[in-house]
Amino acid sequence: MIEPKLKTEIRRLYFAEHWKIGTIAAELSIHHDTVRRAINIDRFVRRGVVRPSQLDPYKDFIQQTLEQYPRLRATRVHEMVKARGYPGTVVQVRRYVRQVRPASRAEAFLALETLPGEQGQVDWGSFGRIQIGHASRSLSCFVMVLSWSRAMYARFTLDQRMESFLQSHVQAFEALGGVPRTLLYDNLKSVVLERHGEHVRYHDRLLELAGHYHFAPKPCAPYRANEKGKVERAIRYLRHSFFAARPFHSLDDLNAQLWTWIAEVAHQRVAPGHPDRRAVATVFRDEQEKLLPLPEHPFETSLVKPLRSGKRPYLRFDLNDYSIPVAYVRKPLVLVASETEVRVSTPEGEIVAHHPRTYDRGQRIEEPAHLAALVAEKKRARELRGRAKLTDACPRAGEVLEALALRGEPLRPATARLNRLLNRYGREAFADAVGEALERGSPHPSSIEHLLEQARRTQGMPPPVEVELPDDPRVRNVTVRHHSLRDYDGLGRDDEEEDDDDDLG
Repeated sequence: MIEPKLKTEIRRLYFAEHWKIGTIAAELSIHHDTVRRAINIDRFVRRGVVRPSQLDPYKDFIQQTLEQYPRLRATRVHEMVKARGYPGTVVQVRRYVRQVRPASRAEAFLALETLPGEQGQVDWGSFGRIQIGHASRSLSCFVMVLSWSRAMYARFTLDQRMESFLQSHVQAFEALGGVPRTLLYDNLKSVVLERHGEHVRYHDRLLELAGHYHFAPKPCAPYRANEKGKVERAIRYLRHSFFAARPFHSLDDLNAQLWTWIAEVAHQRVAPGHPDRRAVATVFRDEQEKLLPLPEHPFETSLVKPLRSGKRPYLRFDLNDYSIPVAYVRKPLVLVASETEVRVSTPEGEIVAHHPRTYDRGQRIEEPAHLAALVAEKKRARELRGRAKLTDACPRAGEVLEALALRGEPLRPATARLNRLLNRYGREAFADAVGEALERGSPHPSSIEHLLEQARRTQGMPPPVEVELPDDPRVRNVTVRHHSLRDYDGLGRDDEEEDDDDDLG
């Protein structure tokens, strides 16, 4: 019972001085419930009348929606009721959602136990980027863990494409010496193309792999990461125990260090969940006997891609160009790319090109034999262009070539030499020397060069300067168009006029 004097003081402080219940309890050193009983709010305090709200017509809809979707955000609920005619702001919706949202229930998880050889778990881990030449590639790690023994296989790759995914499976099965009966995946695009509840449409290539090695693929339920917790813990273990602060100079070097670490560190730790505290390597030897045997031949994982080249004898693949024979330019071809090589074949299966694969960027991987026919063709075209250039500059140059042909002399070097003389001495001087050589009855490049040199010395002109070009036919065969230099001469005159104006100022 509350003493009358104390009860009177409590009621005075609450109703007359408007103290809060907590303040009264603290000042009088009594419990909050004692203060409430003395005040007797439910009996004596007059409640205010609850006014109608704009949200009232929509409260039943909000409650039903939250019962079905308890995690739905208040902003989304506001959009839904606004579309149904609610004129108010999101503030009232937020207040009401806080009152009626179903309380989340803590979820308990069962320990998932598996039999030896029954299940493996697979996932990717991202480890930043790596620079290879001029290309910046993403660095990923494929990890497969056997659920019973916790034996693992891992390898770093430069992407997470389907070909790398399949190749990693093949190498994992070979390294582990067998295949688990079930492989558990996250909902990766390389595994699941489409999913509606329990109905899953798998990727065709994954089903081919599963059919070849006789395992059952199984994606875990959405938002149920606990189902594949073993592989996620393995990736976290690998990230912190192996990869952190580890120097490496190439992808091969990184993988070599990884496989050594797995054998000497990861497989020597105590196997989690085994009461006898044996090492993972020891438990794995027992599980290995229960794995499915490997097939006679490994699964083919190469990328097969139909392509067609443009005007040049190259196929563009993965940021680089690979040469093909000239005869197959602009024809349908099939590119087959593994991790180490690139093959090009016709649709009928005839191999026409074979190259080592590069992961650099902007490189041109060439086979000299592929360009030999093109170089010969270009040389022939260059000879014809050279003759046409001579006859355009000096019509009588054709008489010189005809005279050389009648004497049985090779025309290719003569044409090249005459073109060099034309470029060196100019059209007018060259035409005069050709005409004089024909009148003297000596139509030969040596006679024409002698006449040009004689004319240059007579006029007191400096000797011409030869232009040195590299031996690469792609540089030597470039046709350079001569442009007028009048614009540059005009720029020089403008500069001189500005200098004159400055002097006048």
